[in-house]
Amino acid sequence: MHLEPADHLVQAGAFSIEERDAVYRAIMTRRDVRNEFLPKPVAEDVLRRILSAAHHAPSVGFMQPWNFITVRDEQRRREVWQAFSRANAEAVSLFPEDRQALYRSLKLEGILKAPLGICVTSDPTRGGPVVLGRTHNPRMDSYSTVCAIQNLWLAARAEGLGVGWVSIFNAEDLRQILSIPPDVEIIGWLCVGYVDALYERPELELKGWRQRLSLDDLIFEETWQGRD
Repeated sequence: MHLEPADHLVQAGAFSIEERDAVYRAIMTRRDVRNEFLPKPVAEDVLRRILSAAHHAPSVGFMQPWNFITVRDEQRRREVWQAFSRANAEAVSLFPEDRQALYRSLKLEGILKAPLGICVTSDPTRGGPVVLGRTHNPRMDSYSTVCAIQNLWLAARAEGLGVGWVSIFNAEDLRQILSIPPDVEIIGWLCVGYVDALYERPELELKGWRQRLSLDDLIFEETWQGRD
């Protein structure tokens, strides 16, 4: 196997036990934050670090399709909240009647409480008309951008920041509020801010909406094993 010159390589060994445990701690204690944000502004150096972590996510064909629109203005965040509220009212009726009351009781966003919003987008034109690795799956740019969000989320956890992903929008509402070009896909709105406490388990699990599935039920060997 051909390797690049040694000055382009870095050590590939395992992390120390402490470093490894820190990575797993960030993963296992990451939460979707909605109502626990503090009013303290997000420090610029911290914001830069978590955006840099996002920018170092893997991307198909190294196309790096993401953009990050940071929004602090209260009036603009209120417009985003109004767009969420309209979509959320529409969403209630999509659930069975016996779930609608629980749905209404859930706090599903922190748009106004979080001091910072980040709209994450994916530009399908970033790598040109033909992108290495996307030739047979045109959604790979979107998947790459989701990897950037996960990087940001884990880095935020390490910085003492909470993140909440809001997906209940009509995309055209956000496009108009944030002047996003028509060919750019909106992946999500992230509420970002400092927190001093997190739920020990995901909030939707604690409040009875869903329970975590068994990992053993999700692992197949060699082929798809079907459903009972």
